[in-house]
Amino acid sequence: MPTVIKRDPGKFLREMRVHYGDVWRMPSSKYLLQPDFVVVDPRTGKKTKVSFVSLDDGEVVGIVYDDLG
Repeated sequence: MPTVIKRDPGKFLREMRVHYGDVWRMPSSKYLLQPDFVVVDPRTGKKTKVSFVSLDDGEVVGIVYDDLG
């Protein structure tokens, strides 16, 4: 079960870009079948699923995301 974060998804993704250089919107990504996070905007209810992409050795190389609904 993914972690739910109640925050503005746009702001959350901007902050992720600061720490991880590669942040992509990929609606059909296999990484989003079981996302690491679901970010929910408390004002609008908009949900965004977010997953880390990592290499076989565990190094995180980027983030993929897409809106739910």
